[in-house]
Amino acid sequence: MWSSARILSLVSLALAVLAHDEHDHDLQMPLDYVRFPYQAAYPGDNEVTADSIFSGITTFAKLPWVKCLGKDKSETFDIAFIGAPFDTGTSYRPGARFGPAGIRAGSRRLTLYGGYNVPLEVNPFLSGLKIVDCGDIPVTPYDNKYAIQQIENGHKELLSRKAFSPLGNDSLTGQSLTPISADGVNHPRVITLGGDHTVVLPILRSINSVYGPISVIHFDSHLDTWKPQVFGGAPSSQAAINHGTYFYWASQEGLIKNGSSIHGAIRTTLSGPADYANDDASGFQRIEAREIDTIGTDGIIKKIRDTVGDRPAYLSIDIDSIDPAFAPATGTPETGGWSTRELRTILRGLDGLHIVSADIVEVAPAYDTNAELTTMAAADVLYEVLSVMAKTPLGKVKA
Repeated sequence: MWSSARILSLVSLALAVLAHDEHDHDLQMPLDYVRFPYQAAYPGDNEVTADSIFSGITTFAKLPWVKCLGKDKSETFDIAFIGAPFDTGTSYRPGARFGPAGIRAGSRRLTLYGGYNVPLEVNPFLSGLKIVDCGDIPVTPYDNKYAIQQIENGHKELLSRKAFSPLGNDSLTGQSLTPISADGVNHPRVITLGGDHTVVLPILRSINSVYGPISVIHFDSHLDTWKPQVFGGAPSSQAAINHGTYFYWASQEGLIKNGSSIHGAIRTTLSGPADYANDDASGFQRIEAREIDTIGTDGIIKKIRDTVGDRPAYLSIDIDSIDPAFAPATGTPETGGWSTRELRTILRGLDGLHIVSADIVEVAPAYDTNAELTTMAAADVLYEVLSVMAKTPLGKVKA
C-alpha cells in the first residue's frame, strides 16, 4: 500500500512531464537556429573557412540530406544528388554498388576553401539554387529486372517534381524564360551517383517522360552501344541488358535523339568495324581519346557543342574516360585515357549547354588507392558539372 506522500510525488512528477511535453521548445532555441535548413552553410567571398569538413554525416559536398524518397516526398529542389548502388550489369570488375558512398567520401574536401570555381567564375553552392543530397535509391542486388525498375521509379520520382526556384529572365535580353521540357514545367535536375553504367537505361526512360528523346553527351572509353548478341551473347532477355548494351536499347526504344549524341574518350578494342557501324546506327558521333593529341581540348569541346547545339542534353560520365593512372578504381579500365585535368577542362567547355541531368558511374572504390584518387576525381568532375548547371537555367526565350 503506497503512502499518500508517495502518491502525491508520482502525481507531481506526471504533471511536470505533461507540462514539459506541452512546452514550446522553439522558445528555447538560439536566435540563429534554423530548424529545417535547405542549404548548408558555405563560406562566401573573403569569409572564414574554418569548419571541420570531415565531421558529420557524409553527403555530397556536405549538402543537406533530404529523404526525397521517404518522409520528404513533397520537398522541392533545383538540383538533387541521388545514388544508384547497382553493379550486377558489369562484365569485368564488380564493386560499383559502393560507388555512391565512395564518391560522397571523395567530395568532403570540395568546400574546404569555400567552393568558388575560379575558371567558371561561380560558386554553385552560393548560386541561389536549392541543392540537396537525396541519399540512395533502394536497389535490390538479387533481381536485375526489378532493380532497373527501382532506379527508373526513383529517378522519375525526383525528376517529375517542380523545381524550387523560378526560371527568371534571360541574362542578355531580359525577357522571361520558358521551360525546355516537353510538358512545359520547370523541372529540377538530378545528378546520379552510380553504380555501373547499366543504370543509364532506366534514367533515360525517366528523362524521356519529361523531355522526350534526348541528346546524350557520353564520356567513356567504351561505346556501350554493342548489340546484345555481340556483348555477352544475350543468353536471356535480362542478360541482354548490361553496361555495354544499354545505349543500344535506349536507341531501340527511341530515347535518344539520333544524330545529336556524341561519345568522348573512346579507346576500346572492338569485335570489328561492325561495332562502329552499329554505333552509327544508334545515333552517336565519336571522339577518340587519341584525338586530344591533335585537336586538343578546344577541338573536342567544339565537336561536342557542334553536335549537341542548343538541344536539351543528358550528360553521362564513366570514370574510365580518365586514364587509370589518375582513376584506377573502375570496372573496366583502359589505358591511354584523358587526365583528370583534361576532362575537367572539357566539362567547363560545356558552359551554356542545356544539361538537364547527369551521372557519374563505374566508380568501384575497392580498387582505389589509400589516397582516394578515383573517388576524389569523380567528385571533382561532378563539381564542374554542378558549376555548369548553376550558370545555365533550363529555359529559353519564346521565339
